[in-house]
Amino acid sequence: MRRFAMAFTGIALGALALASPSAAQKDTLTVDLASAVATMDPHIQWDPESSSVYRNIFDNLITRNIAGKIVPQVATAWRYTDPLTLVFDLRTDITFQDGNKLTPEDVAFSVRRMINPAFKSPQLSQFDQILSADVTGPTQVTLHTKTPYPVLLAQLTKLSIVPKAYVEKLGDVAFNLQPMGSGPYRLRNWQRGQQSVLDAVDTYWGSKPPFKTAIFRAVPDATTRMADLRTSRADIIRGISPDDAVTLKGEAGIKLLTVPSERVAYLFMNAQFGPTKDKRLRQAISMAVDRDLIISALQQGFGKKVDIVLPASNFGYIEDITFWPHDPARARALIKEIGAEGSTVVFLTAPSYDRRLNEAVQQMLAEVGLKVDIVSVDFPTYLRRRQGQPEESGHLAQGRWSCGCQDADGVIFPLFRSGSIWSKFSNPEFDAAVDAARVVLDENERLKYYRRAFEIMREEIPAIPLFQDVSIYAARNELQWTPTPNEAFFLSDMKWQP
Repeated sequence: MRRFAMAFTGIALGALALASPSAAQKDTLTVDLASAVATMDPHIQWDPESSSVYRNIFDNLITRNIAGKIVPQVATAWRYTDPLTLVFDLRTDITFQDGNKLTPEDVAFSVRRMINPAFKSPQLSQFDQILSADVTGPTQVTLHTKTPYPVLLAQLTKLSIVPKAYVEKLGDVAFNLQPMGSGPYRLRNWQRGQQSVLDAVDTYWGSKPPFKTAIFRAVPDATTRMADLRTSRADIIRGISPDDAVTLKGEAGIKLLTVPSERVAYLFMNAQFGPTKDKRLRQAISMAVDRDLIISALQQGFGKKVDIVLPASNFGYIEDITFWPHDPARARALIKEIGAEGSTVVFLTAPSYDRRLNEAVQQMLAEVGLKVDIVSVDFPTYLRRRQGQPEESGHLAQGRWSCGCQDADGVIFPLFRSGSIWSKFSNPEFDAAVDAARVVLDENERLKYYRRAFEIMREEIPAIPLFQDVSIYAARNELQWTPTPNEAFFLSDMKWQP
């Protein structure tokens, strides 16, 4: 396993023939993403690459500031009139990028679109407690929920407001290709799989956009991203691995920007198809995977081991539940006992996930008698397959999940509850526990339900928890920005150093 502990070696680059322009002269920000943008429709995927782009095109009902506090955006204020009724007062000075005013009808439409089962949003489970959205005044929208829902405001920080008339005119497919919002940037061009170009909206109602143009490029190869940063072809790069961070640390003109995130790295296990349908095999795989070695060898100190699929910063974290210990001898014996020696396990992945982790798991499982077939696809395809039928989803897959809501409801409910498009696991007792936890306002009662849910997950193993992820970015020194645990990538929070 020593090869997984080796730092990735950066390539040597020749001197530049021309000096890059100073920050004061630049009006374009260039961002290298680790994967292609999957969607421009904010009501579809909420993956980091897509949201880093479209979140600058749209305003949200409410949002979080740099400190993580829920603050106004389209809404100016909100109040509960009873446990099932939440009233929002709205701004009156916001226009969409075609000049039409943002109205309460647009807000209500955005909510209804998200919760419409026929729309099939992958985010539906995070909003499905909303029963209705009604215009209740010239500057007011009222939401009604099916039950009391303690996480409602946190979930609504992710609700982007789309223009009702424009969406209905174009239809959902065309809107995804030609999105329009009320945010500080508009989409000029989207070359799918390659790059997206945004232009500043000079008439934006909020603070003036800091860059005239922003270019987001899909650059799956980490070496190329680092080379782009070194040569100033990129101003900031995402998807930095811990080894890449060690390589870049201290280089002239470059700085690392890191923050512990709300995201947990885990190994999904398909409990509804193939060899991993057998719980005993999932148990054996859990004992075969050396999580401590993965963290020490591959994470370079960027990551803290977790025993449940939730970081300690999120409500619902249960500290005293421990995961299966690393025990390859016991794993090998169990695999032999159930007659699974030589079975092939399909490991679904994408370029944005750490290839070395895939290979490390492949080797660990080989040592206990299993074959692992690593299948790497582009990120949009990965998302479609993971959200598809069990037979499409692979038997194993890497996952890095965050709900941006700081609550267990936004993690284990969409990932593992029966009926979720992400879940390939079904357990009635687990479902009952997570269902109960999302309708109880008393925090102590909620924690009791989450304890039971995580105990079931520990025994049934629909996933192997690995570590709390650290968001790592690298940027040119002249770019000023502070990353946040919720991984927001707001251009308006960035600026060139004076």
